[in-house]
Amino acid sequence: MATHNELGKFGEAQAVDYLQNQGYKILERNWTYQKAEIDIIAQKDSVLAVVEVKTRSSIEFGLPQEFVKPKKIQLLVKAINEYIISKDLDVEVRFDVIAIHKTTHDCQLEHIEAAFFYF
Repeated sequence: MATHNELGKFGEAQAVDYLQNQGYKILERNWTYQKAEIDIIAQKDSVLAVVEVKTRSSIEFGLPQEFVKPKKIQLLVKAINEYIISKDLDVEVRFDVIAIHKTTHDCQLEHIEAAFFYF
């Protein structure tokens, strides 16, 4: 497995642990619809959190959260709309980013709630 894939899997595992410790129930991991993949779908109370996990080993070229681009946002919105319809859910949807910066000796995690809005 390529190093960047291992880093991504590490980041997603860290994000799941973090969310569970914060009281979220993990509903789905790596849920796909057409060309879209949602890293984590979690629920806490009546809020459905659509979580994009970005893990980087260096912030030389920007913070992890800066790599969530408009095209990715469009795909996330399309996918979560299908998820909500297929599961017949009545929930508030929030788009979060969990940004992880992992170095050799440290791992910093930042949970950005309501990282973006889409109308």
